[in-house]
Amino acid sequence: MIAGLIDEAVHAGARQERACSVIGLDDRTLQRWKKQGAGGDRRFGPKTEPKNKLAAKERQRILQVANAPEHRELSPKQIVPRLADQGCYLASESTFYRILREHGQLRHREPSQPATHSRPRELAASKPNQVWTWDITYLHSPVKGAFFYLHLVMDIFSRKIVGWQVHHEESAQHAGNLIAAACLDEGVLRDQIALHQDNGAPMTCGTFLALLQHLGVAASFSRPGVSDDNPFVEALFRTLKYRPEYPDQPFASLDAAREFIERFVRWYNTQHLHGNLRFVTPSARHAGADLAILARRKHVYEQARARHPERWSRSTRNWAPVECVVLNPRRETVAEHAA
Repeated sequence: MIAGLIDEAVHAGARQERACSVIGLDDRTLQRWKKQGAGGDRRFGPKTEPKNKLAAKERQRILQVANAPEHRELSPKQIVPRLADQGCYLASESTFYRILREHGQLRHREPSQPATHSRPRELAASKPNQVWTWDITYLHSPVKGAFFYLHLVMDIFSRKIVGWQVHHEESAQHAGNLIAAACLDEGVLRDQIALHQDNGAPMTCGTFLALLQHLGVAASFSRPGVSDDNPFVEALFRTLKYRPEYPDQPFASLDAAREFIERFVRWYNTQHLHGNLRFVTPSARHAGADLAILARRKHVYEQARARHPERWSRSTRNWAPVECVVLNPRRETVAEHAA
């Protein structure tokens, strides 16, 4: 009956581990039951109480001390040493935690609550200029400890760099000018795109967010300190800085940095065959030319297989266009693509 209830919950979309915990069962126990086949509940709990078990009065005393006015805002790690300073020992910190948990009192006990950040919402792009992502990276300058700042915007569907600027400093004003110029160059309309970014000062500045609202651009943010929430632009920065022609020495001037980035953007957009896009250039995919390119490649492979079928143990290479690109996909989306 237990296994049937858990299977029903999993089929409805619940995670098996969570369903097991709700019913009071360990996930590994369920796996062992399924492996052993049919049969009853083979769990064997302790038949006798441990000799060192706390008495009911002792447990009640721990709860009273933990909820006393002088202790109710402190964690057990703070309570136990304070009691020791007073010449009193009731139980260890772990025992305090266990008893508080059993009585539903294991909560943050200080007035300031810890910050919680949920995973960013899933953003999917099935054509250009639906979802953009942007970030800022450092470029070394001649002055030690000072940098030039590359502000860069890319389209996640085509991976095309749709806008970039290099400045002496990072600021919300530069960021706003960059996004506005990119929208103008791409002919973006109101409520057309979503822009994903991290939680840096320029991204969260009120003037920058006001500009996005004025342009009709929906803002999306990464979790603080989580670079995986903005992977596309992070991967692009790695491609930039691992290019063979990337200078070993700092850029001599701001103009030198801008000239190099201009050459890189031209190469990346028009010559770089992107591995996650079936090896077409970002510009070709952005313009829709990738469909014809991939169709020709498929035809070439089919002709080669027709000439020498004995050399092909499987079907030809997959040259189908990548239909949709997802940023921060949900677990369900990852499972669907894996299937």
